[in-house]
Amino acid sequence: MDLEVIKIAENTINYKCVKNHSHKYRHKNSICGDEIEITLKIRDRKIIDFGYQTKSCIYCQASASLLSRLSKNKKVNEVNSFLKIADLLFQNNHKSTPKYWKSFNAIFKKENLQRKECLMLPVNALMKITNSYD
Repeated sequence: MDLEVIKIAENTINYKCVKNHSHKYRHKNSICGDEIEITLKIRDRKIIDFGYQTKSCIYCQASASLLSRLSKNKKVNEVNSFLKIADLLFQNNHKSTPKYWKSFNAIFKKENLQRKECLMLPVNALMKITNSYD
C-alpha cells in the first residue's frame, strides 16, 4: 500500500456534515460498494465549506480528504475545471495539472490505476454538484 495515500487519508479535518449546507450529494461505487456523501456550502459561486462522510476504502478517503481541503474557498468554475481533467492524471499526464492541484499527482498516478474507481468516487460526486454551475 502506498504510504502517501495513508498520510493524506489521515487528515480528516473535513470529515463532517456541513451545517446549513446548500448542496448535498450521495454517490456509491457499484463495483466495490464504497459510498460518499458530500455536503457543501456555496455562496456567490464559491465553495465556502466542504464536508464529506464515507463508508469506503483508504483510497477513497484520501481522495475525499485532499479534494475537500483544496476545494474550500475556491470558485466553483475553478474546481470544476480540475474535476474535468482529474481522470487524465492516471496516465501520468501530470504536465496538465494546474499548479494549485498538484497534490493530486501523489495519488492519481499510474501505480494506483487499479484503485481508480475508488479515487475518482469523490471527484465524480463533486462533479455532479458543480456541473450545475456551468
